[in-house]
Amino acid sequence: MSFFIALIGKSGVIGLIGFALFLLCYKHSQGIFDWIENQTFGTRSYIMEKLELLFIEIPEQKITYALLGCSVGLGCFMFLLFGVLGQWVIGFILGLIFGFIGFKVPKPLINYLVDRRINAYSAQMVDALTLLSNGIRAGLSVPQAIGMVVDEMPAPVSQEFNMILQQNRIGVPLEECFDNLSKRIPTEDNDMFVSSINILRETGGNLAEVFDTIVDVIRERVRLKQKIDTFTAQGMFQGLTIFLMPYGIGLIYFVSDPESVKPMFTHPLGIILTLAALAFDFAGGFVILKIVKIKV
Repeated sequence: MSFFIALIGKSGVIGLIGFALFLLCYKHSQGIFDWIENQTFGTRSYIMEKLELLFIEIPEQKITYALLGCSVGLGCFMFLLFGVLGQWVIGFILGLIFGFIGFKVPKPLINYLVDRRINAYSAQMVDALTLLSNGIRAGLSVPQAIGMVVDEMPAPVSQEFNMILQQNRIGVPLEECFDNLSKRIPTEDNDMFVSSINILRETGGNLAEVFDTIVDVIRERVRLKQKIDTFTAQGMFQGLTIFLMPYGIGLIYFVSDPESVKPMFTHPLGIILTLAALAFDFAGGFVILKIVKIKV
C-alpha cells in the first residue's frame, strides 16, 4: 500500500478517491437529487415559480443540476483547487463558504430578475394606459383595447396583457384575469389599475377618464421617485466606497508585500479574523443599503 502511494503520490491517491466518490454519486444520482430537493426547502419550486413569471421555460431537472453545480460543485472545486496547492484546510473552509454562497445566490438572483421585470412593466404602464384610454374612447371594448396594447407595446407589458387575453379566451372571467395580473405584478400602481377597472366594469363609469387619472398619478410617483434617487445617490456611492475599501486595501498590500497578507489565509487565527471581517463588511453594506433605499 505504501509502495502504491509512493508510486502515484499523494495527489494521485486523492484524485482516485475523488473519482471513486464521483462514480458513487453518479450511480446514486437520483436519490441524491431527491435528498437535495428535500433539503432545499422549496428552492427549486420557488425558482420555477419565478421563472414562470418571467415567461422563461426551463425543465426542473436542469434547475436541480444548476443548484447542485452552484453549491456542491463550486465547493468541491475550491476544495480541490487549494488541495492541489497543499492547502487542504483552507480549501475545506473555502469550499464550505463558496458552497453555502452558491446555494444561497440563486434566490436573490432570480428575485433581482423579477424586480427588474416589474420595474420595466411599471415604466411602460403610462404608455399602456394611454393606449387603453384612446382605444376605449374610439369605441373599442376592454378586450379589444387590451389586444391593441399587446400589438403596439413591447415586453413585458405585451406579455402580461396577452396573458389576460389568453386566460379570457379559455373561459376565465375578465375580472379574475385582472386579479391574476395584480398577483403577478404586485405594485401599487398595478393594484390601483386592476381595482379601478374591475369596479367600473361592475358599477359603470368612464374608464378612459379613470385611466387618464391613473396616468397622472403614476407620472407624479415616477417624478418623486427620480427626485429621491437623486438625493440618495451620494449616500449609495459613499456606502459602496466604504464596502469596497477593505478589498482595495487588501489588494494593495497583496501586490506590494504578499508575505504580509499570507497569514490571513494560512494561519487559523488569520482565517477566523478574515471571515469575521467579511461578515462585518457585508453586514455594514446591508445596513447602509437599507438606510439609503427609500420606497415611494
